[in-house]
Parts: sequence; C-alpha cells; structure tokens
Amino acid sequence: MEYSNAFRGKANQPSEAELITALGPSAKLWNEFIKWMADEEGVAGQEWKGIVVKKYGWSLRLKQKSRNIAYLGPGEGCFMVSFVLSDKALQAAKEAHLPQAVVEALAAAPHYPEGNGLRLIVHRAADLPAIRKIVAIKLGN
Repeated sequence: MEYSNAFRGKANQPSEAELITALGPSAKLWNEFIKWMADEEGVAGQEWKGIVVKKYGWSLRLKQKSRNIAYLGPGEGCFMVSFVLSDKALQAAKEAHLPQAVVEALAAAPHYPEGNGLRLIVHRAADLPAIRKIVAIKLGN
C-alpha cells in the first residue's frame, strides 16, 4: 500500500473530525504516539504545517521547544512519521537493532543540507517500537 497524504490540496488544516475519519483505525495509534511523545519524551509542542498543500498536504510537527523532532503526515488508514536525522543520528540508527524494513529505509534515506530524511509508515501497533527507538536516537544526538 502506497502512502498519500489524506489532506493534499486542502486549503485549511484538517479538523479533528476530518483527521479521525481519514486515519480510520490508525487514529488510535496516532493519538497514542503523540501522547507517548509528550509524556515519555517531553516532546509536547505541536504545529500543523501545510507547505505546498496541493503537492504534499498537511503535516503535524512534534516539537521540543523550537526543535522539530518528528513530522506526522495523515494518510488514508495510516500515517507517516518523518525525521531529519544528523549524520551521527543516522549512524546510530543504523547500528541499532531495528526491523529490516527500517534498516532499508535508513539505507535509502536521502541526504539534504539539514540532515537525512527518514520516512516510515505506520499501519499497525507493531510499527511503533522502531519509531520510538529512532525518537530516542534523535533526541540523544
């Protein structure tokens, strides 16, 4: 299943009801992840951004003070968690014991001036432990 932002082309940020409808069963995981980020990692800041919404749609930035930690992109029945990792964080993630799909995503992470872009899609609860490890690595670097 290929990911597509559920709010691509939408002029305004999604309402809570629109978000829940789009995410479907993964809405519970979305909310659990956001709560975990705030409660366990101290990443409580949230900011919706719609940059070039016709092409990319809307994403929710999870922030610690002014630092962007993760970006959540709502899809239809799933969501994408994206990170910008420093070279040091990328290397630490490659050395962590992560599932093969995550290892492959790390190997394919494109390099940008601000860091390495990692995108992971969440379909089920089993997808979250690896993402939590990456959050810990990002926060530690």
